[in-house]
Amino acid sequence: MSTTETREARTDAVRALEAQFSELINHFRRIITENAHRVSPGMLPGAYKVFTTIVRRESVTQSALAEDLLVDKGQLSRTVRELETLGLIERSPDPRDGRSSLLSPTPLGLERLHAARLPQEDLLLRNLEEWPEEEIRSLTRLLHALTTGARP
Repeated sequence: MSTTETREARTDAVRALEAQFSELINHFRRIITENAHRVSPGMLPGAYKVFTTIVRRESVTQSALAEDLLVDKGQLSRTVRELETLGLIERSPDPRDGRSSLLSPTPLGLERLHAARLPQEDLLLRNLEEWPEEEIRSLTRLLHALTTGARP
């Protein structure tokens, strides 16, 4: 195979991968929207992303959250207030910086998130039921390498 043919074959493979990522992104957008509504009817996907990031980080300042999510601080403030009003997160004083506070999930928030995620977790488990565990771990490793720019 010539260098040109090899390059074209690689380009075709990357385009096919891009198409599958597009399908995957659309699928996950639907899941995130459904999960957001299960956590709180009417919750927007952006608020769900803020909430799940707070849950994943366990305790985070609002400025660190804004940096992580690359969002406008004003919009983030409104979303944080909404999540607090819903009882999903709470603020506590930041022991390292008295001027700021830490955002953490509440027990109610964790309970609602767990319940919201159950349908998709079961679906993913069912879809991967026939996959060997090593294949699942390999896909995880490859996706991590792709998202971090590392060589697999």
